[in-house]
Amino acid sequence: MIVMFTDFGLSGPYMGQMEAVLYQQAPGVPVVRLFADAPSFNIRASAYLLAVYADEFPAETVFLCVVDPGVGSSRRPVMMQADGRWYVGPDNGLFEIVRRRSLKAESYEITWQPENMSTSFHGRDLFAPVAAMLASGKMPDSRLIEPDTGFADWPDDLAEIIYIDHYGNAMTGLRAGMLAHDAVVEVAGHELAHSRTFNDAGRGVCFWYENANGLIEIACNQASAANNLGLTVGVEVSKVPQTP
Repeated sequence: MIVMFTDFGLSGPYMGQMEAVLYQQAPGVPVVRLFADAPSFNIRASAYLLAVYADEFPAETVFLCVVDPGVGSSRRPVMMQADGRWYVGPDNGLFEIVRRRSLKAESYEITWQPENMSTSFHGRDLFAPVAAMLASGKMPDSRLIEPDTGFADWPDDLAEIIYIDHYGNAMTGLRAGMLAHDAVVEVAGHELAHSRTFNDAGRGVCFWYENANGLIEIACNQASAANNLGLTVGVEVSKVPQTP
């Protein structure tokens, strides 16, 4: 399958234009919209989000990933094979956490180009055709490269809010295995205890829990944690030291 991960949003023509390319150039290959609302222009937050959610897909999945505020600049177009999956998109750090957490990863600069390519929509003109080729068993013209080392200072887990869903639940870049269930976390000046489920917390009560993909997530039972706690992408999250 081809899995789409972008910050384009669902309004406007952009997702539809890329899907049209995929359906024409890789007919019969299922296309899945994983995220159309990755954090806008936020490469780092998107990198941690992609790494966790991509892990649930089988080998040979092709991820078409476009969070690309530098489109048209000198940043390289790349494709990366990591643990049997392909990732196609800009070489701007978006694949850094996937690469770091993989057992085996190889990066390639895409040298293939279409006859006509806009300077502002490489998602449609370059990355979608390359994803279609890979999903159809074809290897686009490319050359093996060393990964960009400009993101080595990024932490293995990001102690920040990286995504807020339409319920107002706030995902962090922290894997839940890092915290004991009796830990208290602090976010935006609020201290929150753990709850195993939404129902275990009282109505309107805010808490942290392990979400379905293994991330620490901030939520309120039947309310918006983002609104109630004043959360936005980038807000820091920390563990509250326990009193002896």
